[in-house]
Amino acid sequence: MEMTLDARYSAPEATPVPWEQALEQLTTADRWLLTSVRPDGRPHQTPLVGAVHDGALWFCSGPDERKSRNLAGNPAVVVTSPGGPGGLDVVVEGSSEVVTDESVLREVAEAMAAAHGESWRFTVAGGRFHHGPGHATVYRVRPRAGFGFATGNPPGQTRWTF
Repeated sequence: MEMTLDARYSAPEATPVPWEQALEQLTTADRWLLTSVRPDGRPHQTPLVGAVHDGALWFCSGPDERKSRNLAGNPAVVVTSPGGPGGLDVVVEGSSEVVTDESVLREVAEAMAAAHGESWRFTVAGGRFHHGPGHATVYRVRPRAGFGFATGNPPGQTRWTF
């Protein structure tokens, strides 16, 4: 992973933000924003909860939801986590992939519950998450590039390339 500070958008005294700090922001965020691409090329954005596990970003979606239909045709996504005033806004570009390995999904289900509480506890069966009467497809996003926008003092913009 390469980490660089973009001097064009950073104070002279700014330093690059480590990727671990971005992962912490993503891990503790109440929600993320997921941007995907509709079949006609228009963007679609939706808030969702997610979890960081094993260096990847994870989320789930019902099979008939707009984001699932978008991802079936184009797996490219952007995940955003606003850090608030004086924090770190994180933007991650990557490609989503469906994961059905139940041993991995059980680990991700634990990470989801740890991040968002018991109301977000899923069971795993048939290669999917289950909650009440519904089920959801589980997606992994492996980052390709990321941006950290430090909004405090000093402000700075870090780019991570994977």
